[in-house]
Amino acid sequence: MDNTLEEAKAILKKYNQEHLLNGYEKLEEKKQKQLLNQIMNIDFELIKSLYDNTKKENSTNDDKIEPMEYLDKYKLNDKYKYYENIGKQAIKEGKLAAVTMAGGQGTRLGHSGPKGTYDIGLDSHKSLFELLCDYLKEEGKKYGVTIPWFIMTSRENNKETVEFFEKNKFFGYQKDKNIFFFIQGELPMVDTEGKILIGEDGLIKQAADGHGGIYESLVKNGMTEKMKQLGIEWVFIGGVDNCLVKMVDPVLMGVAIDKEVTVACKSIVKANPHEKVGVFCKRNGKPGVIEYSEITDEMAEAVDENGELLYGESHILCNLFNIKAVERMGVTPLPYHSAYKKAKFIDKDGNLVVPDSPNAYKFEAFLFDAFGEVDDMAILRVKREEEFAPVKNADSAGVDCPSTARKLYEDFHHLK
Repeated sequence: MDNTLEEAKAILKKYNQEHLLNGYEKLEEKKQKQLLNQIMNIDFELIKSLYDNTKKENSTNDDKIEPMEYLDKYKLNDKYKYYENIGKQAIKEGKLAAVTMAGGQGTRLGHSGPKGTYDIGLDSHKSLFELLCDYLKEEGKKYGVTIPWFIMTSRENNKETVEFFEKNKFFGYQKDKNIFFFIQGELPMVDTEGKILIGEDGLIKQAADGHGGIYESLVKNGMTEKMKQLGIEWVFIGGVDNCLVKMVDPVLMGVAIDKEVTVACKSIVKANPHEKVGVFCKRNGKPGVIEYSEITDEMAEAVDENGELLYGESHILCNLFNIKAVERMGVTPLPYHSAYKKAKFIDKDGNLVVPDSPNAYKFEAFLFDAFGEVDDMAILRVKREEEFAPVKNADSAGVDCPSTARKLYEDFHHLK
């Protein structure tokens, strides 16, 4: 360990982060090893450049933004059955896997466990995980297959998530045969001076690297290899907090296969021109998503000859990828975005600091930033009331909350 300690000291000196070892001597041996391991595995060059970027103005004004074509699922006419049959065949052949991003906690909902274990208040009292699982099993029966399920957790909630599934006998799935768990990547948090923070546990304070980290996590954790062993060619990636997410959609799959694209995404039309959502667009000729903060009023209100919004297709985190695209995106560095947050930390004197206002940067990648890696992709507009019931806020918010999601779920399944 002495050699590693000396190596760590040299690295920290080079990057002006020597404070990370201030409390080293007071840590128990196990924690000392963990801290040194963290230091040896951090890409300090990356962290330095990410911090430097927080000082720069990020301008996208020079980007050429154009509307993107889409298909409306309910206006496909004869093509509906055609696409559906292509997709059905691929699903029957066991070529589809589902990935659920479930690294978050239910804190905003007043729930102390992983978000996926949250009960939205249905009469059945089923958690979000169980609702998704019921759906996958039902779809699997239709096609005579078991759809493999890959669940991305976080360091914070992995143990609790796996224990929840164990307690419920994996809801009929079999661990490491058709249900798999893997942990999302993390990046250190830094203060306004670029110094990496030490958390309450005496270790480096890290935060999840955003949903854009999904590709790298799938590859690094060996999940894409497992998928290939299972004969998977298509991967649906969605979030745990949409209780109406349709992970098995033969029409979406048929569109992707027929159009020979490696990415196919679902969209819903914006509720109004100024709804605060990211929308699909072409950015410098490549597929992408433009954030609502980047859209001018003129763009937001622009319509085509049929009166449809030109920038009206909202990205709802319901995306289908060819496995080759996932593998490629998993080794392609994505841009990171910084978020200024409140973060507890241990100061140089060993005292816990609980800030009243934001004091640190966390860095995250966005899943849709990888869309620019493909030449083209398909977009399928679906109905909000059939496929989008997010659970993001407490009921007091009145939108995207348990009561609104429950109503959408009950209405769709005719439960009331």
